[in-house]
Amino acid sequence: MIQNLMNMKIRSYGCITKPGLLLVHPDLPCKPRLIFASSNGVPSNHGKRIGYITRLQYSVADRTFVSRSANSSLSKVDTTHLEQRQGGSSSLYSRPSILQMKNQRAENRARVYEFLKGIGIVPDELDGLELPVTVEVMRERVDFLHKLGLTIEDINNYPLVLGCSVKKNMIPVLDYLGKLGVRKSTFTEFLRRYPQVLHASVVVDLSPVVKYLQGMDIKPNDIPRVLERYPEVLGFKLEGTMSTSVAYLVGIGVARREIGGVLTSYPEILGMRVGRVIKPLVEYLESLGIPRLAVARLIEKRPHILGFGLEERVKANVESLQEFDVRKTSLASIIAQYPEIIGIDLKPKLLNQRNLLHSALDLGPEDFPTIVERMPQVVSLGKTPILKHVDFLKDCGFSLQQVRQMVVGCPQLLALNLDIMKFSFDYYLKEMGRPLDDLVAFPAFFTYGLESTIRPRHQMVAKKGLKCSLSWLLNCSDEKFKERMNYDSIELEEMEMVSSFDMNTLMEPRRDESASDYEEDSDDEYA
Repeated sequence: MIQNLMNMKIRSYGCITKPGLLLVHPDLPCKPRLIFASSNGVPSNHGKRIGYITRLQYSVADRTFVSRSANSSLSKVDTTHLEQRQGGSSSLYSRPSILQMKNQRAENRARVYEFLKGIGIVPDELDGLELPVTVEVMRERVDFLHKLGLTIEDINNYPLVLGCSVKKNMIPVLDYLGKLGVRKSTFTEFLRRYPQVLHASVVVDLSPVVKYLQGMDIKPNDIPRVLERYPEVLGFKLEGTMSTSVAYLVGIGVARREIGGVLTSYPEILGMRVGRVIKPLVEYLESLGIPRLAVARLIEKRPHILGFGLEERVKANVESLQEFDVRKTSLASIIAQYPEIIGIDLKPKLLNQRNLLHSALDLGPEDFPTIVERMPQVVSLGKTPILKHVDFLKDCGFSLQQVRQMVVGCPQLLALNLDIMKFSFDYYLKEMGRPLDDLVAFPAFFTYGLESTIRPRHQMVAKKGLKCSLSWLLNCSDEKFKERMNYDSIELEEMEMVSSFDMNTLMEPRRDESASDYEEDSDDEYA
């Protein structure tokens, strides 16, 4: 048997075997090697063989695994010697234990925390968040956020932003926003309001929201405006609040073609819950006497009214109006004319304006609610414009009592453009030759355009030789005026027409361009 073993062909694959000595090249390819060795060599006498050791040795991933079997005659000393030698060889390629790695991570995090505390950042909320293992990488993130304009206070408001990689998270998101047209000058405020955007995936999170907004008829050029005004929209789910709020508005009568303009002007609607915010406000306005379709038209023109808090602001302002003796039946008309009146801090304004008009016109408390009902914008007029208009009317020759009567009859006199009023008054005196009492009876004369209405109608009446009041001359549409020109006489009831706000005009379909070109109405019509 020994002889047969000696005749076996032994392949070493880079190993040199000698009695009691084994050398292995660890850089050679991994191949199994079956090696027989003896401390005394291989004897020819079959009966004297002692202590054969069979080792199956592998070299895998810089480690050596040895499987050996020995008969009972191998000495403990040799075994111990071999184990020590093998252990010393494998220790060169050993990996840290789980405990060692855990301790190392704790040490790295402690150093990062120490750095953050040193610059004023409180890291308490960062436990459990994957952070850079080195202070240098964390410093890079903090410096990048500083370049974006964020302060230490901003980072403390949302410390989780420190978990965002500059190259993998921040730069791709900011590049995408820039390509959409979001101005770099707005990035600071954008990130202060919605820093969570830096965690988002451009493909998975941001792009679908932008496509949804475009599907709501928001023009591509308006997308940046929407995002700058309401960056939180990038965090909404498409099937959630955004879709339900839009569906409800269309359901109450907001024209589908106006949705783009409504959302462009006031994108906060996309984050409003129908059941908690939008629907209760709509139903309350209906309870005041405003038809649902009229509410829809108000939303088309002034979508920001949906942001007025119902309990803390809207209802409180309605109560204030009634405290100042405004009739309940007039509330609907007041809100329809000036929706902002239910969203401002109203009570102090009512008190200030009542005192101002009392001092300027000797206005009685019973006349103030009449003025508010006829022109609710009076609550927002400044002191200087009011006094200038009162002085102008006095300079025209009207007494204080006449001025008071004119203002109560047509409060718009306190807000019109003074230059236009002067041109109209000069024409009235020089061309029309009427007494001042006619203006006292119909102060709304100043609200009509001189070239578009007053001059052409006066010339037609003068040519026909008719004698009429200013109300009969002006207080009608162009079509109605043409009919009147065919009359042989002037009916009394037409001479006594009184102008008032008509709720039905608010519910008429809009004939202008789609509100996707929405621009906030200016206040140029008021002084």
